[in-house]
Amino acid sequence: MLEIMLPALAASLILVGIHGYLGIHIIARGVIFVDLALAQVAALGWAAGGLGLAAQVAAFLPVTEPVAAYAIGIAATLLAAALFSLTRMQHRFVPQEAIIGIVYVVASAGTILLAAQSPRGSEHVEQLLTGSLLWVTWPQIWKTAAIYAMIGVIHWTLRKRFFTISLEPERAAEQRWSLRWWDFLFYALFGVVVTSSVHIAGVLLVFSFLVIPAVIAFLFTDRPARLLGIAWTTGTAAAVVGLYASYRTDLPTGPVVVCAFAAALVVAFGVRAVRLAR
Repeated sequence: MLEIMLPALAASLILVGIHGYLGIHIIARGVIFVDLALAQVAALGWAAGGLGLAAQVAAFLPVTEPVAAYAIGIAATLLAAALFSLTRMQHRFVPQEAIIGIVYVVASAGTILLAAQSPRGSEHVEQLLTGSLLWVTWPQIWKTAAIYAMIGVIHWTLRKRFFTISLEPERAAEQRWSLRWWDFLFYALFGVVVTSSVHIAGVLLVFSFLVIPAVIAFLFTDRPARLLGIAWTTGTAAAVVGLYASYRTDLPTGPVVVCAFAAALVVAFGVRAVRLAR
């Protein structure tokens, strides 16, 4: 079991570490589906790269096709990050979630259209949604861990700004910070994370890693240190339980882990209800 599941477990723990932190910001900002939108944009980039665009890029630049495909995914998410930072506005009838939803729908349609050009299009779409967590390799894990570590260092250095903008936006506005610039930086770093994550875990699992542990954490506290502790603990537990259940039942790993995260959320709501009753 360890020989089969250990790489998937290591990848899951890395994903929990970075997504558990980013999820706190996403929930606090109220842009819940930005992860789903960016993940789908990244999937669109991967789909474009897989249909020959990566080969064309590699022909002009001294890079391999996998590197070119990754660069295409990054470029797509950076464009989406710029759009999200520019559309941060206070409008009575047009919330930013509407723009995020539009980006998600258009990216989904584009992915389906690109996949339709491939003889294995349906399999490609399924892989983008559910990922290939069980088949992740150690070189992929080390490369992803290095990317996330660099992004983690940037977030640690700028943590006061990011947490202030996410948890206390009024205070950030009083300081006259350039919120659009800081939003672009946040979404750009977030897009790099999502592009790497989607290739490993798929759109659905990436969304679960990001949102569900953060939601569980906010059910019990609003202090940053405690939020991170709860998010990381519950995310790790759900990932371990999901991987074990997938191994025992021989069911697809990604969907089983998503269901494990959903079960953790149900348990958290039950614990909160008991606490409130007391």
